[in-house]
Amino acid sequence: MEWDIRSGQEQAYFEFVVQEFAPGLIRLGLQPTEAWYTVYGNGPQILTGAVTSDLDTMHRILLTDDWRQLRDRLLKYVANFTHKVIQASGRFQL
Repeated sequence: MEWDIRSGQEQAYFEFVVQEFAPGLIRLGLQPTEAWYTVYGNGPQILTGAVTSDLDTMHRILLTDDWRQLRDRLLKYVANFTHKVIQASGRFQL
């Protein structure tokens, strides 16, 4: 997943991510793997990833109302949200 934090929302964003978004991912069955914050240069401000035990589980989670509600809450704090699903290779992937 990738996104940019909305200007003026930084404090509320970080509180939401720590208190609700990351725990919400875990409750859904997603295991967060990394989070990258871009300080300098072009590109998304935040890059983050999560895995599941298999691809079917990932697709099933992304179709739930719980995921949509969590994502929609995130969208209050961020812009340019995108995500993609790829099969994990065990190495660094974009």
